[in-house]
Amino acid sequence: MYHRQGISGDYDDFDDVGDLIHFIKNGKRKTNFSTITACGECCTNCKKKIDGLCKGCIEEDGYVQEWAKAGRCKIHACARNHNVQFCGLCSEFPCNNISELVYWNPNIIEHMSALRDDYGENL
Repeated sequence: MYHRQGISGDYDDFDDVGDLIHFIKNGKRKTNFSTITACGECCTNCKKKIDGLCKGCIEEDGYVQEWAKAGRCKIHACARNHNVQFCGLCSEFPCNNISELVYWNPNIIEHMSALRDDYGENL
């Protein structure tokens, strides 16, 4: 068992030794960027995905039920048009559109900035 900065768990929770070392050095788990969507979310534990109501933005290339009326998720489409995985990696970040497009996250600029910084640390 470990307990660090208010986080407790079992060492078996880590996929590999590198992830464990990263946690010990940085006090936080390594982000799995293969699961981060264009808007900075992670659909892995989303109830809609777990219940089979949505396959996920990454898996469906932005064409998910949530955005069916609009066609493709506008955030996903924008990120793909700029050849980036998520908005924080875009050369135009933060753009004028991000707060409007990701309206459910009032801290989107800070969130994307933190993801971008974490992404750079994980290279």
